[in-house]
Amino acid sequence: MKAVAQDLWQLRGLPPNAINVYLAGDVLIDAGTRHSRRRILRQLIDRPLSLLCLTHVHPDHQGSAASVCEARGIPLACHVDDVDAMEGRRPVQEAHADDPVNRLIRRVWQGPPRNVDRALSEGDEVAGYTVIHAPGHARGEIILFREPDRVAICGDVIRNMNYLTGLPSVAEPPKRFTVDPSENRRSIRRLLELRPSVICPGHGPPVRDCRKLEHLVEGF
Repeated sequence: MKAVAQDLWQLRGLPPNAINVYLAGDVLIDAGTRHSRRRILRQLIDRPLSLLCLTHVHPDHQGSAASVCEARGIPLACHVDDVDAMEGRRPVQEAHADDPVNRLIRRVWQGPPRNVDRALSEGDEVAGYTVIHAPGHARGEIILFREPDRVAICGDVIRNMNYLTGLPSVAEPPKRFTVDPSENRRSIRRLLELRPSVICPGHGPPVRDCRKLEHLVEGF
């Protein structure tokens, strides 16, 4: 694991930074695809865990949630607006469901449904971070923000990876994966208003120069 900030680590992945999983204190943030179970559990074998918290319920973030929670005996949390998706009452990936890429992702990456033990709402606290509802990419997308050092874990509100080249690039999530792109832009603006010192996205390395986020918003 790689330290990102105080009591915050980014788990190793292959390729690096492609599908990010974080550990905030003793809370696991996101669970990769359903093929990520082994690499997550191996890196956390000596770490105490109290909770698995999802930034949103998409196949590349909830994939191993059920199996990791079962293996470690920990509860699962996500925003209240994504509970139905996690528990199997509505599709995990709602945007452009018939898109061939989305069909492939569902088939290859999506994990099984599981009961949500803690439904999160705006203003709740997780591992010292405040929950901020940031919908658009998914109904229940959240930002986790730690005020003292202004660290933001943002899921897929933004990405810092060009999916074609693999190189860092601060951008919006692709529209084919996003339920409401206009709403997501409002969430990006809200992320910028937090003036974070470091942004930890779901895809790509941490962003430490937030002028890149400013430039993205200026382009809107």
